[in-house]
Amino acid sequence: MKEQDFLLSSYEYDLPESSVAQHPAADRDGSRLAVVPRLSGDIQWTDFSRLAAHLPAGAVLVANNSKVFPARLLGRKPTGGQVEFLLLTPLPLVQEQAGVAPGWKQAQVEGLAKASRGPRPGERVDFGPKMHLTVTGQGEFGRIFGELSWTGGLTQRVDEQGVLPLPPYIQRAVDQADVSRYQTLHARADKAGSVAAPTAGLHFTPKVREELQARGIEWYEATLYVGYGTFSPVRTADIRKHGMHREYLELPEETVQAVLRAKEEKRPVIAVGTTSARILEGVAQARGGLTAWSGSTDIFIIPGYEFQVVDGLITNFHLPKSTLLMLVSALAGRERMLTAYQEALARGFRFFSYGDAMLLL
Repeated sequence: MKEQDFLLSSYEYDLPESSVAQHPAADRDGSRLAVVPRLSGDIQWTDFSRLAAHLPAGAVLVANNSKVFPARLLGRKPTGGQVEFLLLTPLPLVQEQAGVAPGWKQAQVEGLAKASRGPRPGERVDFGPKMHLTVTGQGEFGRIFGELSWTGGLTQRVDEQGVLPLPPYIQRAVDQADVSRYQTLHARADKAGSVAAPTAGLHFTPKVREELQARGIEWYEATLYVGYGTFSPVRTADIRKHGMHREYLELPEETVQAVLRAKEEKRPVIAVGTTSARILEGVAQARGGLTAWSGSTDIFIIPGYEFQVVDGLITNFHLPKSTLLMLVSALAGRERMLTAYQEALARGFRFFSYGDAMLLL
């Protein structure tokens, strides 16, 4: 490793605003694809619809089946001040209890608050007449902890009051198309807990999946509830001093066995997205090997990390100085990644969540 690999400034690159995708492609698999050999060789510039042709037969793909929920809640304090609250606690992990008043339930949650002032511990934020939050504590950078109270079903209340949390670099209001397109087709309703989409999975269509199956490429799933750690900026000049926030994952036995068979038979394991890479590597790191497991990971993958499970990665193009750019640099090399990014920009590729894709293999 070079010392530059550990400097935050080494992950900067010039990105024109016009290259940031503000809307999805007309078709899910209509995005473009850069096929980047990890070690050496020329980059191939193609279309995502041709993904199967660039994957070796017998490869195992592992995708994140978590679902984005309308986590952006708009509320008011009793004084009338507006509060925007991003609920970070995944709905399946909310531990509800009986509330003080009949018919009400409550649970401890955490999130990010944006307001002209506060809210501070002890203050209440109302999200309509059937749900409110009482703040119990504050953390850094707008993070707050509180007691959420509601009547009826929590999912119903959040669906009524919440808005899909598009990333801040998408500089427009949420529209009806986002409700379906900022969601993978394999997202499971019982896994509604992510505040950002596992965007590499957005490109997959039934046709692409059929072509993968026809080539003997296997598809398995796991869950990681995408949270604050994905978009929290690195604030240390030396990236080794950055601390990742923990995210909850679930790796089922079926996926574990498929991955272990592939490793035994020397077939590549390819993560569909950086979240899937963090699932596989996070479990291997936490458990001393791959095993079925549910728990939290704060794994931070940067150059110098030795991958235990992942051989390849399908991913989008990531923000400058982001932990995700550092992860892909760990897999294929920082200089190689930045060179590929510059060439992609020159070819008119679209970046970030609704942008084009890359295959590292």
